[in-house]
Amino acid sequence: MILDLFGTLVAAPVSSERSAAAAQLAWSMRVPMAVAETVLSGSWQPRHDGRLRSSTAVATHLIERCGASAACTNEVEAVLARLAHHRLQADRTLLRVLNELRQGGIRLAVLSDASPDIAEAWDRSELAPYFDAVVFSCWAGVVKPDRRLFEGVLGKLGAEAGQVLYCGDGGGDELAGAERAGMRALRVARRGGPAGLAFGEAPWSGRTISAVEVLPSLLDWWGER
Repeated sequence: MILDLFGTLVAAPVSSERSAAAAQLAWSMRVPMAVAETVLSGSWQPRHDGRLRSSTAVATHLIERCGASAACTNEVEAVLARLAHHRLQADRTLLRVLNELRQGGIRLAVLSDASPDIAEAWDRSELAPYFDAVVFSCWAGVVKPDRRLFEGVLGKLGAEAGQVLYCGDGGGDELAGAERAGMRALRVARRGGPAGLAFGEAPWSGRTISAVEVLPSLLDWWGER
């Protein structure tokens, strides 16, 4: 099973959280909040598509575009690391379900459009031990729904596409991308609620579940059919 990260395993950020992150970055760079917010929003693509391959590169990118001093680099990196750690916090109910799935013999992977600060924080997160494979767009060099992402995570899992269920909230047109790669796809209602931010979401007419937490009972039901 392959799962999306933001909006599926952890809550997608809402606008107020994005603004709070921009405020912390603005303080670390000594620039106006409006400037940091505009630059942060406009940097989504290079932060996720592989052009920026480390948190240092992200910090430098933000500093240059905000017109801040390079002397702020360490402070900006520290803010990015703190924000990444916070964003990877998972609900206890989710962790119990991931453990249940693994105990049931299901191999799990994460496929996420993610920036380097998230990728660097992953191994220290409480989510990491539950997954057999992980693919982040910033290190793969492409974003969803590029087929190479899906092929890359299948390769890491050592699984054939027809054996795999892909679960995500639909950002990045990921569900259609998974189906084009030969997987079965299942939409998970956006964790954190419909106000959560998503990029490249496309309409979906397939099956939707309310949360990852219902997967064990759904798989049991499928197994009985």
